[in-house]
Amino acid sequence: MINDVIKDVQHRMDSALQALHNQFKTLRTGRANAAMLDGVHIDYYGTPTPLSQVASLKVPESSMIVAEPWDKTMVAAIEKAIRNADLGLNPSNDGKVVRIPIPQLTEERRKELVKRAHHITEEARTAIRQVRRDGNEHLKMMLKGHEISEDDEKRALDEIQKLTDKHIDEVGDVLKHKEQDIMAV
Repeated sequence: MINDVIKDVQHRMDSALQALHNQFKTLRTGRANAAMLDGVHIDYYGTPTPLSQVASLKVPESSMIVAEPWDKTMVAAIEKAIRNADLGLNPSNDGKVVRIPIPQLTEERRKELVKRAHHITEEARTAIRQVRRDGNEHLKMMLKGHEISEDDEKRALDEIQKLTDKHIDEVGDVLKHKEQDIMAV
C-alpha cells in the first residue's frame, strides 16, 4: 500500500517535470525550432487544429522555419495563426509554403523570456509540492485508519521528501539550461 502511494507520487512528479519540458519547448530562443510552434492552432474547417497536423514543418537553417501545408488553401490561415500567436514572428507566404524567419532576440526580449521561464518553473515547483502534500495527507489517512504503523509512515514521508528534493533540483537544472539557451547570442 505504501509503495502504491510512493509510486503515484513519483509518477505525478515526473509528469510535472515533463510538463515543464514541454512548456519550455515553446519558449523561443535565438535558433529556429519547430517545437516553438506547438501552441499554434489553425481553424481547419471550423476545428482548431495544431499546426503540425495541417502542415509539414521543416527547419532548413538556424533562422528559418518552413511550414508546407498539405492543403494549399490553408496557406493564408496558417500565416494568420502564426501572426496572432504572439510569438514575435512575422511569417510570409508564396502561395505554396509559409516561411517563418526567426529574428535575433533583443536583450530586452531575452530578459522577458527568462522572466517567463522563471514563472513557468515556479509553477512546476508548486505542482511538485502539491503532489508531496497529497502524498503526505494520504499517508496520514492510512495511519489514522490503522493501515500502516507510525514507523512505516515516517519512512514513507522521508521517501516522499527525497523524491520532492530530487524533482525540485531537476527543475532548477532545467531552468538553468533554458536560461543559458535564451541568453546565448
